[in-house]
Amino acid sequence: MKKLLLMTAVAVFGFSNVNAQDENTTGGFEKGDVYVSGTVGYNSTKEGDFKTNRFDFMPTVGYFVSENIALEANLIIGSSEDADDDKTSTFGAGLGATYFFTPASQFSFTVGAGVAYTNAKFEPNGGTETKVNAFAIAVAPGLNYFVSDCFALRASIGALSYASAKPDVDGAESANAFGLNLDLSDINFGVTYKF
Repeated sequence: MKKLLLMTAVAVFGFSNVNAQDENTTGGFEKGDVYVSGTVGYNSTKEGDFKTNRFDFMPTVGYFVSENIALEANLIIGSSEDADDDKTSTFGAGLGATYFFTPASQFSFTVGAGVAYTNAKFEPNGGTETKVNAFAIAVAPGLNYFVSDCFALRASIGALSYASAKPDVDGAESANAFGLNLDLSDINFGVTYKF
């Protein structure tokens, strides 16, 4: 009889904990929240024997100005190297906004839009160094998932973008590019900490 009472007590305690966990949601955002985030991206492209690897890091600070919209400011740091040992390093800054479809929930789809200015330095193997200034506008879908009350995992997948780049030399002309990339070749992962 004592074993039956003990097993019943354990079962009731276990079910009450499960129900309590179902009622409490983890994380979520609300108006006035401040967060920092770091996004890391890696892209590897291969055409025949020619391969290029690119790494990007983008630390971000965000502030919720409404229930669904967060304004963001970020730094852009990147580097790439190809099969010929040609190297490119990038540094810049950006401003943007992200719309969270269900910000108070543990999981939310997002759409972010922003503008950025970057300066890239191209160092060809055995050649002359070139600097390029670029301006870009992009819209990217993504998601946010809270793993605790303060920490969330973040990802963006592809982008609709426009960029204009001009080499920093006399007489150079701008190169403009428009892109729509919603496949798995351009994924950025990050971690968010909410204060």
